[in-house]
Amino acid sequence: MSPDVSSDAAVTSDAAVTSDAAVHAFWLAGRQATGQDTFDVTSPWDGRLVGRVSVPTEEQVEEAVAASVAVQAEFAATPAHVRAAALDHVQRRLTERAEEIARLISAENGKPIKWARGEVGRAVSVFRFAAEEARRFNGGEAQRLDTDAGGTGRLALTRRFPRGTVLGIAPFNFPLNLCAHKVAPAIAAGAPIILKPAPATPLSGLILGELLAETDLPAGSWSVLPVPNDRMPALVQDERLPVISFTGSDRVGYAIMDSVPRKHCTLELGGNGAAVVLPDYASEADLDWAATRIATFSNYQGGQSCISVQRVIADATVYDRLLPKIVAAVEAQVTGDPSDEATEVGPLVSEDAARRVESWVQEAVEAGATLLTGGKRDGATYAPTVLTDLPADTTLAREEVFGPVLTVQRVEGEAAAFAAVNDSKYGLQTGVFTHDLQAAFRAHRALEVGGVVIGDVPSYRADQMPYGGAKESGVGREGVRFAMEDYTYERVLVLTGLDL
Repeated sequence: MSPDVSSDAAVTSDAAVTSDAAVHAFWLAGRQATGQDTFDVTSPWDGRLVGRVSVPTEEQVEEAVAASVAVQAEFAATPAHVRAAALDHVQRRLTERAEEIARLISAENGKPIKWARGEVGRAVSVFRFAAEEARRFNGGEAQRLDTDAGGTGRLALTRRFPRGTVLGIAPFNFPLNLCAHKVAPAIAAGAPIILKPAPATPLSGLILGELLAETDLPAGSWSVLPVPNDRMPALVQDERLPVISFTGSDRVGYAIMDSVPRKHCTLELGGNGAAVVLPDYASEADLDWAATRIATFSNYQGGQSCISVQRVIADATVYDRLLPKIVAAVEAQVTGDPSDEATEVGPLVSEDAARRVESWVQEAVEAGATLLTGGKRDGATYAPTVLTDLPADTTLAREEVFGPVLTVQRVEGEAAAFAAVNDSKYGLQTGVFTHDLQAAFRAHRALEVGGVVIGDVPSYRADQMPYGGAKESGVGREGVRFAMEDYTYERVLVLTGLDL
């Protein structure tokens, strides 16, 4: 690609592309710009053109980085009410444009419209939480130092300051909300951010640029750059970007962290979420609830969620009654056009992704797994699938499937169930169906995961809570306040000669 200087662009600012020729500009230091090249965003459902996106040149990326560095001191000193007002504005505008943006998410991602609307609602909450945190974060903590004689008359005041510009790298599966989880905490903390949306789903991230451009944030404090993946190593290595917040695969995430050991990295990586059903969860109502939740959240968004249910670990006392309920609930999932209000399971992000899932299931069946339902692919759509008797050495048993595939396993007792959960390189979240409070606390202590959800599937996430994993599921935590802590560091001010 030949570089070009940035230029202000007269391009479409609507979420829905109005014609095949319409080009979406990117956002360079708070203004619209276009480069020389473009790429197409197509629907995984029917292949239609959703939008054409301009690609920033190397010079434009450099301009964005330099602008973020130049504005760091100014942005860190921006009054909290200014940052909070900008975040409030974005959440209001997201609310106003919610249906339009939901349809854009559905078009570029293939997510059923019901789930796309939910994603917009969550992004609204993220920006609202960030506005609230901007007003109360960094208030300072005073500590008397005269606990020893040498500290007489001294007081320490601790505040948090931004580490510098954040490089936020977002995935395709939540193209709006996971961009929000990069952008909103950075603005709340006064840290400039360069957002890199996923190549398959950049339009939702560019929408955030439209809304941020309507605020009074300093120029240079944010950019949204749809940089191709093959050009990302240079950005990752850039010493002027001391913080990297990455959501994606464990392979890519740890490669990033290994390549920049002196940077502060937050990695939200993969999982193979387990739902444990303990013996006390045994009434018909209990098992109906568990089966419905498991079926829904193993398949929502085509299973393309880090905390979707991939494994069910059921006690032998409930297994025979639970399994047919799960199969029936999975078979009741409506698969089809993501724009249809009735659709619950849409396509995967691409046909290649569906082929990969297909190959993993075929491998498992050939190795001895029992296929109870599903197992069929139609283009980028893969039918909701349930297997049992999964051999432990198969890819499906070891890796994150990121597709609508569920395995069910029988175990004897709580200890065996918790051991089965921990028999994984991943540790993101686990759901435990139990009414026993003591069992809940035992699960919290025993399970090697970032979150334990009692009475529900592992797929529950509140956007204000700490979210992240153990083992190869990542490092650091998202959730607005927790991300703000990752983007900042403590600095101590010692005052001397005080009459305390």
